[in-house]
Amino acid sequence: MASPLTNVPVSQILKNKSTFEDEPRKKSREDWRKAKELEEARKAGTAPAAVDEEGKDINPHIPQYISATPWYFGAQGPTLKHQRPQPEKQKQYNQLDEWYKRGVDASKVVHKYRKGACENCGAMTHKRKDCMERPRKVGAKFTNTDIAPDEFVQPDLSVDYDGKRDRWAGYDPAEHRAIVEEYQKIEEAKRQMRADKLNAEENDDQDSDKDEDKYVDEVDMPGTKVDSKQRITVRNLRIREDTAKYLRNLDPNSAYYDPKTRSMRDNPYVGTEQEVDYKGENFVRFSGDTQQHATAQLFAWEAHERGVDVHLLAEPTKLELLKQEYDKKRDELKDKARGSVIDRYGGEEHLDAPPTSLLLAQTENYVEYSRYGKIIKGQDRQVIRSKYEEDIFPNNHTSVWGSYWQAGNWGYKCCHSYIKNSYCTGVAGIRASETANTSNDSIPNSSKEPKNEEEPQNNERKTEVVCHENSSNEDSSSDSSSEEDDTKTKPEIKASKAKKRDKKRKQKEKRRSIRKAEKEESKLKEALKKELKNQKDAEKLLKMDERKRPYNSMYEAKEPSAEEIEAYQMKRKRDEDPMAHFLS
Repeated sequence: MASPLTNVPVSQILKNKSTFEDEPRKKSREDWRKAKELEEARKAGTAPAAVDEEGKDINPHIPQYISATPWYFGAQGPTLKHQRPQPEKQKQYNQLDEWYKRGVDASKVVHKYRKGACENCGAMTHKRKDCMERPRKVGAKFTNTDIAPDEFVQPDLSVDYDGKRDRWAGYDPAEHRAIVEEYQKIEEAKRQMRADKLNAEENDDQDSDKDEDKYVDEVDMPGTKVDSKQRITVRNLRIREDTAKYLRNLDPNSAYYDPKTRSMRDNPYVGTEQEVDYKGENFVRFSGDTQQHATAQLFAWEAHERGVDVHLLAEPTKLELLKQEYDKKRDELKDKARGSVIDRYGGEEHLDAPPTSLLLAQTENYVEYSRYGKIIKGQDRQVIRSKYEEDIFPNNHTSVWGSYWQAGNWGYKCCHSYIKNSYCTGVAGIRASETANTSNDSIPNSSKEPKNEEEPQNNERKTEVVCHENSSNEDSSSDSSSEEDDTKTKPEIKASKAKKRDKKRKQKEKRRSIRKAEKEESKLKEALKKELKNQKDAEKLLKMDERKRPYNSMYEAKEPSAEEIEAYQMKRKRDEDPMAHFLS
């Protein structure tokens, strides 16, 4: 934004020249620096935008040559009024209801010739050469009779672009009333003529055919036209009360409507509970006698190919008789072929069996369903998922073999046993396997991995406790080992010391890995919290009005860390997932 000194008029600068000269030059530079900082803060969105005299915010990204006010405008604060059309410079036009007057002013009646009037008719609004009346033998100037009234003085209209092209400008709606009244009189006269004609026919006692014709004019049905001359009714193509196909369901994801062919094949109410008479044009195609008609047409085509001269529309009766005869012979041939096969191979007793629907679907369980397919009463049929027995655990186990994995070995989750078909020992077996893993080096790094992914923190605590117990056991065993060192040889002592060093090194590595995992987990939690906050801020900004959103041009841009990338991948919305909407 421009500094406030640029908006001060020259007269005010000269008037207050002493005040400007007394201020030091350093203060003006300080004001300029503060104004520059305020402008940058407004562009960054950290400071509120400038407000004009009408209370509207001024966009801080507007260039200075647009926002700066000229010195002669006399603005005392930030404004953009100088960029808008100035009302004093706008051209004023006449309203739409103002137009040229027509006819003459009959309110004034003149009986004497006036000086400067038309010599022919006596009107003051034109001269003799512009008079539109028939030239009189003796003008009104000399006779003082039949002086014509004055015309209206036409106003000087200033019409804009649209007013010059207004086709209804100057139209008087009262003129249309006369046309309506004229047509009403004609209709009343026609109605009276019809009534007189009908009365004459009734008096003459004509036959019944004429009695039926006399009521044709009184037919008043929607979608019909009555021609009284020809005594017929003409039906329109479509009743105007019918609902158009594309207006039945306004959802854009409903059935597709083809405007070129004016067809909607599918049901527009699929997936809704609304039931209407219109279910798409395909429903009409495959309902009623349409399928029988299609089979008859196909039969006619096949018969024509085989030399039988028959047509569906030209000879429908002949085609129907041929089709019945063909169906009868076809059934007889089928029965004959089946009888010959039974006579040769037997098996007639299998044909008398009940239908397969009763054999396979017969049950005593009573189930009631709603019209939407939901169970109201009873229990649904149990679906058989496998031919093998399920939920059977031998040897007192509560889980199946392969439900537990540790260091490349599979086992039972209930007792941590690696031997298949072994007897379950329960919690005691789990404790024994844990102590064996800590004391035995044959399964390295087994305590690093948690036994269940759902409880990593509890497992880490268990590993710390185990490491602490191992360290205390080593301290207690060091005293006993020092006593045994006297009886061992030097190579054995060196080997035992090396084993102790390896154990200590492994324990240190375990502790480091646990601490590292805890740090990574804490970083990931912080990144997840930050990502959730960013998503909430984004949703909040999207719900706000665009004119009230803050500016974000000064945000810090840096490469995201591995934890931030992982948090984004965990929390980002996957629109392609079919269950994303259901889970939300």
